[in-house]
Amino acid sequence: MITFQDYESTPDKYEFILDAIARHQVDDFTQTALVADLYDRQRNKTINEYVQIIFNLFGQSMEDFTATNNKISSNFFHRLNKQRCTYSLGNGISFASAQRKKTSSGLYVTVDKTKETLGNKFDTDLSKLCYKGLIHGVSFGFWDVNKLYVFPVTQFVPLWDETTGKLRAGIRYWRLDSSKPMTVVFYEEDGYTKYREEDGHLEEIQAKKAYRVTVQKTEADGVIAEEGGNYSTLPIIPFWGSDLKQSTLVGMREKIDSFDLIRSGFANDLQDCSQIYWIIENCGGMNDADFARFRDRLKLHHIAGIQNASDGARAVPYTQEIPFQARKEYLDSIRAGIYEDFGGLDVHTVEAGATNDHIDAAYQPMDEEADDFEYQIIEFIQQLLELMGIEDVPIFHRNRVSNQKEQVEMVMMEANYLDEETILRKLPNITPDEVEQILLRKTETAASLITPDTGDGANGEEEEDQEES
Repeated sequence: MITFQDYESTPDKYEFILDAIARHQVDDFTQTALVADLYDRQRNKTINEYVQIIFNLFGQSMEDFTATNNKISSNFFHRLNKQRCTYSLGNGISFASAQRKKTSSGLYVTVDKTKETLGNKFDTDLSKLCYKGLIHGVSFGFWDVNKLYVFPVTQFVPLWDETTGKLRAGIRYWRLDSSKPMTVVFYEEDGYTKYREEDGHLEEIQAKKAYRVTVQKTEADGVIAEEGGNYSTLPIIPFWGSDLKQSTLVGMREKIDSFDLIRSGFANDLQDCSQIYWIIENCGGMNDADFARFRDRLKLHHIAGIQNASDGARAVPYTQEIPFQARKEYLDSIRAGIYEDFGGLDVHTVEAGATNDHIDAAYQPMDEEADDFEYQIIEFIQQLLELMGIEDVPIFHRNRVSNQKEQVEMVMMEANYLDEETILRKLPNITPDEVEQILLRKTETAASLITPDTGDGANGEEEEDQEES
């Protein structure tokens, strides 16, 4: 591991940056993250590199080119990680400082100043950051004035402090193609510098620049002044996917490989053994050409004549039965094990019409894992808010299924004790945005039905005349 102290003690900055990138690319943590990207794209590395091996008479191994080699990759890794991420972040986050304010029309709206400061795309960017943190083990969020940028560990070299363990600097690198030059950005606490690497040499293309730059300009003269400033610390914050500080692929890969190998092997056996095999007895006089003609005639006419039946010559068909039940039970067992060890929800285990109590019990392992995951998110967001000078606490809205009929019935039973807005917000089939629109339409409808008060006008006089008559 290369640390910030190594950078401080290195006289040649250019050589240090290139050496740090090279060592980071072959690091075990980075290599695991690269493999995790393959599994995330449903490209099982083990399956794709697997070949059938046979041994010849001399005991030498060689690839069996005649064997079927289907490569069937499952999607467990992407599905389970996406499930954990969207469970906590699918509905976005809000903050404890959000307030309900009454508008001029009499409606109450939620005002979340912290969320407004973070920007409209913060929920999307946070979800990308957290997903990368899950599958890679760690990801890095760079706060650039008013936007969050995500740096995956496969493109970012962190420089940790040997004493405090704090992130003190980092190197971001990427290239569009292997034939294109590599772009490098070196982030320090007092600014960032851009470089370009070509033919093993690093060239500075932008001098160190502050993170926060205030530009003063006019329409006539254009830019007349630039004033730079920095944050109190490095504006790059690490996000760890869990307390284990490792990729979710660790421990899961072997189970996924076993599932995919068994399923692919079963498909191979079905394909290899799908034909009928004919054993021709007492046919020593037949050569390869005779066997080929015999096979072709069977395929074409489905009839074959035996020339020397009196001498015991005959053709016997054979088929192979593929062991199915044992493999099916093993695949079902390992599938359940993958969900159980990851703490995911397998919807096939929830029966149709299950009560909310049964659904809550099925969600219990997922809730436990979500608690740990959300703790990491809270730690990241609080560091980000501290960087911005804001004190607040994020609130999560978990995205889960439920027995909606049962939940609606419960809300209706409590309706006499609740106001109209609370009832709408508790109904599971109505989104928060729809609540505001429904309340607004109900207010407008109620206002249009109110009859204006005419006081003692003409109508009043007419009624009095009718009474006198």
